[in-house]
Amino acid sequence: MEKTEWIRCPVCGGKTRLQIREDTELKNFPLYCPKCKQESLIEAKDLRVTIIKEPDA
Repeated sequence: MEKTEWIRCPVCGGKTRLQIREDTELKNFPLYCPKCKQESLIEAKDLRVTIIKEPDA
């Protein structure tokens, strides 16, 4: 059985509505948090989630 984890919000640390598995790869994924109502751009690979920092426009 493959390991799964909930994706946590990088802003507030709350659980989002998404799970990722070990073989999940995300690039430039807009993650929305229902708790703090913030949207963050993330990448995920091998159960590691990284936040993509965007320059201020």
